[in-house]
Amino acid sequence: MTYLKTALCATAGALMFASAAMADPLASPAMTGPVLANPNPISVDAGPLGQVYVSGVVSGVAMAQSNPAFGDHKTQADISNGQVVIQTTEGPIQFYVQAGIYSLPSLGLGYMKSDKITDATFGAVPNAYVKIVPSDNVSVMIGKLPTLVGAEYTFTFQNMNIVRGLLWNQEPAVSQGVQFNFASGPISASVAWTDGYYSEKANWISGLLTYTVSPSDSVSVVAAASTSDNSHSSFATSPLLNNSEIYNLLYTHNSGGLTITPYLQYSRVSEDAGLGIPADSATFGAAVLGKYAFSDEFSLAARAEYIKSTGSVAKGTPNLLYGPGSKAWSLTVTPTYQKGVFFLRGEASYVQVLDSTPGFALGDSGTDKSQFRAIAEAGFVF
Repeated sequence: MTYLKTALCATAGALMFASAAMADPLASPAMTGPVLANPNPISVDAGPLGQVYVSGVVSGVAMAQSNPAFGDHKTQADISNGQVVIQTTEGPIQFYVQAGIYSLPSLGLGYMKSDKITDATFGAVPNAYVKIVPSDNVSVMIGKLPTLVGAEYTFTFQNMNIVRGLLWNQEPAVSQGVQFNFASGPISASVAWTDGYYSEKANWISGLLTYTVSPSDSVSVVAAASTSDNSHSSFATSPLLNNSEIYNLLYTHNSGGLTITPYLQYSRVSEDAGLGIPADSATFGAAVLGKYAFSDEFSLAARAEYIKSTGSVAKGTPNLLYGPGSKAWSLTVTPTYQKGVFFLRGEASYVQVLDSTPGFALGDSGTDKSQFRAIAEAGFVF
């Protein structure tokens, strides 16, 4: 891994000193805004590889919170992103490499410093794949892929809010495998065969189907499930979630400066004596994400969520939230200012837990029922 990081840094450094070329904003990594990609990324003519683009983000966060989890802190500062992206976007064979350090702040969970969570989850190269494009309508991606599930992306700069939400906590983030993509007219579809929640065993199938109703509106359906038992366990791979199934129904509306995305989510873990799962467990969640751009420089994003889990301690139901049968809701507000490649945003969020099991909720002892966070993020996209 050390040699790989060194090689990537050297390559990025060499390209940074190359002459900049004017180009359109890159499609990857996907960014919902309000943070916008640099519309003039650095590029060089790499001969047989064609134009190679270099982009990325450098940012930091400062946070204060109530009722921190055991081992967490009430106040702290950290690097949220120090990532470089190197990619090609033309030709029958393309590549994408995203490398660096990152943090993964999420509502209702303890915060882990970027150096530790990078090593504990997806490593210094969280996304990297080869993309085969035989025609304008078809492509195949092979490697470490972003998930098809959910309405929020993995890294802070990609999303409307700095911190990911309660529903995101149930979803896979990065998977290893192969993905087939098809687009024709108003319909686009993707099907992936991967290792699900980064288990290193290819036994997950997931699919995404999107129908563009109008230039402003689209509807998406997502389904993903494990196809066989998998006992792998790590910080990045929850055995319960990795043996689950998960579904989304999403609607997105874009009009002028307004973007709004309501979505529903259902997940289920089935009883499996061989894996030590004594009973079925499920979650149902609903969320609304939205942002409004008041000007080219200032915008405001907000998110509201509700999620509940099934079962009870008496029935031996596995815990998927804050104890069997628990519920939670959250509110998040995120104003953002961006001038050129510089961005600055603040965020206030509140989480309320209901019907929790003592020891599985919030705070040092797992018995607190609420958490307030104030967080600021500043950085540069290049």
